[in-house]
Amino acid sequence: MASPSLIPAHFIVFFVVSRLMSIIGNLRPSKNSLPCEIDSLGVHAKLRYDLDAIGLASTDYGNIVHEIPSAVLYPTSIDDIIELIKFSNECPLPFNVAARGHGHSVRGQAMAHDGVVVNMLSLKKHYKNGNGIRVSTSGNYADVGGEQLWIDVLNATLEHGLAPLSWTDYLYLTVGGTLSNAGFSGQTFLYGPQISNVLELDVITGKGDFMTCSKDQNSELFYAVLGGLGLFGIITRARIVLAKAPKRVKWVRMIYSDFSIFTRDQEHLISTKGLEYLEGSLLMDYTPANNWRSSFFSPSNESQIISLLKKHGILYCLDMVKYYDDETANSVDKDVQMLQEGLNFIPGFTFMRDETYVDFLNRVRCGEITLKSKGLWDVPNPWLNLLVPKSRILDFNAGVFVDIIHRQKKTTGPLLVFPLTKIVWDDKMSAVVPDEDIFYSVGLLHSGSFNDWQDLDNQNNEILEFCDRAGIKMKQYLPHYKSKEEWIKHFGPKWNTFQERKAQFDPRMILSPGQNIFNYV
Repeated sequence: MASPSLIPAHFIVFFVVSRLMSIIGNLRPSKNSLPCEIDSLGVHAKLRYDLDAIGLASTDYGNIVHEIPSAVLYPTSIDDIIELIKFSNECPLPFNVAARGHGHSVRGQAMAHDGVVVNMLSLKKHYKNGNGIRVSTSGNYADVGGEQLWIDVLNATLEHGLAPLSWTDYLYLTVGGTLSNAGFSGQTFLYGPQISNVLELDVITGKGDFMTCSKDQNSELFYAVLGGLGLFGIITRARIVLAKAPKRVKWVRMIYSDFSIFTRDQEHLISTKGLEYLEGSLLMDYTPANNWRSSFFSPSNESQIISLLKKHGILYCLDMVKYYDDETANSVDKDVQMLQEGLNFIPGFTFMRDETYVDFLNRVRCGEITLKSKGLWDVPNPWLNLLVPKSRILDFNAGVFVDIIHRQKKTTGPLLVFPLTKIVWDDKMSAVVPDEDIFYSVGLLHSGSFNDWQDLDNQNNEILEFCDRAGIKMKQYLPHYKSKEEWIKHFGPKWNTFQERKAQFDPRMILSPGQNIFNYV
């Protein structure tokens, strides 16, 4: 079975903790792997070597990779991080440093074997003035600590009637973490990824230099860090673009049985004015209509959809959202009807919910709480996230969704597919996307057990091999590769620039060893 069974939560927790302690016990962290001179640093008292700290820093959401650091830094100020990195640079053999936010990586990207992991959330406890989030109503921006969670940014900006434009679907991630990757969801086709909505950054480079950067100031560092996977610096502050916040949303889900019609309607909608959010997902005849990530359907709707699934095997859900407030409340239903005109979903299979703006943005949190209550959160999550060119998305559907995933019937996790537009991505930034005007985000959000996650990972490898054989020039998002050659292929024309920036900002290759790009094994 690909999904964990419903066994008592306390047993799952005990099993996970016991397993992790066993790993740590076998790979006991060694303080001796750090230079003894570290004891003379002012930051020494903020380094922890205990099993609780080491255990947290040795795992992540993926729960697959476990790398044991020598120590974990719990900084009380950014000066602590600067001191640590500068010291590593001064050592004959520098030790690695990795920043860890909420630990939502899936392949150990925020780990540092025999190095030091910086627990960025520790900074949240030591603000002398305010909470690390300062909102400018005159400038329509927020200065936000890199350790801040996006849910806290949302709550702080809403107090001023403002909000960021671009989000991820899960808000309990750090600002520095998502900006180091890209950060996108259903708003991205319109507003761009989160990295396209940043005005300025404060960064600690791999040399320990503290630098403020923007498109006009230290621009090379600015472009390097955004989407740079933590390889060039640690983000300690980001200036995020804000706009007037809506109050509520109309959330519409339409069902399709034909993938080509489904994608055609998606591409039509992202070219239409008035839509603020669009995502798509798949339903399989061996999975429930509702999943932990989105319990959208009522019991009566669910029975209808199950009957339809028995007929078609696979269904495709198109989710579109229209924001509104008091001024537009009277016209929003008409606006939704106009957006639906000309769409070719299955007649009678359109469903609508009216939600507050906050509840909609934070919807995945409800699923997380449910899973945690059942002890089903801390399990292996061999996710695979891809960016697939529009020109090959039909081939991808036939070869992957139909011939691999549906045929093998292994996964019960959410399966996402929706279009993004390249025009809203800045190619100067480190993030890489397919070289087409429109490409699709494909999220295979698998959850397994400690006994069978490798079956799901083998399926992921089969999908990657299919894309390679078929000549589908996709890109991995939250990438994971095992060789330098694969990384060079991933970055393509950007590889030389990527190398040059590494040499400029982290010449001793200290930062983010868990990415295995310059510290590959």
